[in-house]
Amino acid sequence: MHIQQLIKEINTIYLGKPEVVELCFTALLADGHILLEDVPGTGKTMLAKTIADSFHGDFSRIQFTADLLPSDIIGTDFFNLKTQEFENKQGPIFSNIVLIDEINRAVPRTQSALLEAMEERQVTIGGATYRLPQPFFVIATQNPIESSGTFPLPDAQLDRFMMCLNMGYPEKQFEVQLLEEIMTNMRHEIGISISYDELLTQKEAISSVLLSRDLLHYIVDLADATRSHRHVETGVSPRATIALAKAARSLAYLRNRDYVIPEDIKHLAPHVLSHRLTLSIEGEIKTTKRDILLEILNQVAVPVEVGM
Repeated sequence: MHIQQLIKEINTIYLGKPEVVELCFTALLADGHILLEDVPGTGKTMLAKTIADSFHGDFSRIQFTADLLPSDIIGTDFFNLKTQEFENKQGPIFSNIVLIDEINRAVPRTQSALLEAMEERQVTIGGATYRLPQPFFVIATQNPIESSGTFPLPDAQLDRFMMCLNMGYPEKQFEVQLLEEIMTNMRHEIGISISYDELLTQKEAISSVLLSRDLLHYIVDLADATRSHRHVETGVSPRATIALAKAARSLAYLRNRDYVIPEDIKHLAPHVLSHRLTLSIEGEIKTTKRDILLEILNQVAVPVEVGM
């Protein structure tokens, strides 16, 4: 089954946000992670749970709170009195899909437990290293408005997310449809699913999608423009250019093409790059990260003839 069928099915459940669903699967196929950011009640957790339900495999859900410890996530070594030996108890991070609710409610030392897992697909417990299952996909949610009892994600943590997506409110017609389904108990669950073996096969197919040298230069030009922008204190890192290149190939595959076009990169850049920027004090006052990305996209020359 092609993953496009799965996306179509999810869009019958998560009403009115086909672009968000497509971007989530773009990151999933590109070995990235997603941060869903918006006000409460816009369906962040429901979307993440629906995506998890669409696969046959291990799924964990972790509610981040201020009293959560790193060992509650990655696991710990404990002494077994029966065997008189230390044994390892793995935490919920050892799953194919991990949903993290309200990631910014955990203290920094707990957030840092995700750094190694999200980047290297492994965790270190008691001096021993354990590989995480493949595929490994983190979907985290946070409310950017409420600041009470939250701890802002550091740049190193934000940089681990391939994309940061703002959900937004549904259009009026879809919100009416949602109310009708709830009032008549007609809300349905996802009816089809895909195995992780099928997913891995489709992930391998992405490696054959053509990303020309001209477009590689275009991606680097976009990144370079963030580093020299007057309102940016710290531009995006090489990790960001790698993420954008991988996401572009994944999006082209989802749109049934075996080559990347400039529009793929322009569509993805605000989602992949904006959350990685650090603005100057003047920039924080005068503009937003997303507006800076849109300005850069309008200024940087797009390759006319894309070739190798």
